[in-house]
Amino acid sequence: MFDALHVAWLWLHRFDHFTLVLTLGWVGYLVWLGGWIVLQKRAPAATLSWLFGLALLPYVGFLVYYVFGPQRIKRQRLRRARSRAGLSDLGDADTADATAELARLAQATTGLPPTTATAVALLVDGGATYDALLDAVRQARRHVHLEYYIFASDVTGTALRDALVERARAGVAVRLLLDAVGSSTSANRFFAPLVAAGGEVAWFHPMRLRRIWKRPWLNLRSHRKIVVIDGRVAFTGGINITDEENDRLRDNAYRDLHLRLEGGVVRPLQLVFVEDWAYATGTRDFISSVAKAMPAPEAGAVQAQVLASGPDSPWEAIHRLHVSAIHAARQRVWLVTPYFVPTGPALMALTSAALSGLDVRLLVPRMSDSRLVTYAARSYFDELMAAGAKVYEYGPRMLHTKALLVDDEVAVVGSANFDPRSFQLNFEVSVLFRDADVAAALAQLIEGEFARAPRVREQRSQSLWSVRLPEALARLLSPVL
Repeated sequence: MFDALHVAWLWLHRFDHFTLVLTLGWVGYLVWLGGWIVLQKRAPAATLSWLFGLALLPYVGFLVYYVFGPQRIKRQRLRRARSRAGLSDLGDADTADATAELARLAQATTGLPPTTATAVALLVDGGATYDALLDAVRQARRHVHLEYYIFASDVTGTALRDALVERARAGVAVRLLLDAVGSSTSANRFFAPLVAAGGEVAWFHPMRLRRIWKRPWLNLRSHRKIVVIDGRVAFTGGINITDEENDRLRDNAYRDLHLRLEGGVVRPLQLVFVEDWAYATGTRDFISSVAKAMPAPEAGAVQAQVLASGPDSPWEAIHRLHVSAIHAARQRVWLVTPYFVPTGPALMALTSAALSGLDVRLLVPRMSDSRLVTYAARSYFDELMAAGAKVYEYGPRMLHTKALLVDDEVAVVGSANFDPRSFQLNFEVSVLFRDADVAAALAQLIEGEFARAPRVREQRSQSLWSVRLPEALARLLSPVL
């Protein structure tokens, strides 16, 4: 033992003091940070990737991990406040049918039970959505709650802001929650008239540069789009507030889909907003007044269930629901998404369905707003088509719709893309419908999109430099896109 220590001591004496300090610091850095990462018990591939990356980037790697590394948000206190707030009475719906397993899974992973809707409208594109939204806002009498990833200070954003200002001046409680990255806190001046009129504006996960001892939430965004008016009407889906999605103003506006909802399904959307507002602002005293203003749950004919997911839960509810719904399919699986970067389980579900002889179709934009994501998506096409799936690329407009149709009853519409960021990092919200009429309406819409989208053929170009290499490199980055 003494001889071994003596040899180690002589070995250390070969280094100058600076090299020795760096070496010991590097070893200590790897042991400390590596232990921290390993103890999080995440996927082995992701854990090993972080460990190798941090080893190759001493100290700098720590800063990268500190800002962009996986994080979990703890919001249990907000969930315990549900019963105290009086918003926990979400109603109930029948789950004694062929899709009951999906409803039970959704409830177990989100805590939100199945409910119903008395009215469901599929709003195609921004023009129709903004018209319906502005009309509903102008009729508000008690409160208007809004949560958006992007609320731009352009023509579209100004029109909605001014409508909110008018309602706030009339005594309506207006609460607007915006993602600090998507909407940028530099827009405070734009929302000053709303605040001056008595409305409230809050920011989700603003940068905490002055509190460097706390990890920043730069990588954990609220991608949700929620509007609840008087607890009676709600909007959700994929459309942000921006001229980029307003087909009345731009010929190249995004092609997108949104929902207008009435009935019991409004209540869980209200709850999701309230929890996000309380989390972002740290205030909860308003919850009881919101609960008292909510109308009693009204039973409707449409089976509907809100799906909320984010890094505050380990269950990846929307991801899990998509995979389970695809596995449960018996006839068809039609998926529409602007960003197709499937996880391993999601890709296996799709290819298994196609190999089983089901009608599996994927609709993506011909060129999304991210060339890297476009290449990553195309890297999966050959595997899908080899399994028997049909792939379509929509153009010339950017396709931004997020929808899943399974058989003749199950439809999912919301804010979540089909990629790891939406499934694991972003706060997202979707609505699961178990209703033949809603599914038929969505099927008709998607069929129209297929008609305007050329089908990708297996004989597509296989050029090394323009196709194979860019796709292969983009696919390597799939876990972080």
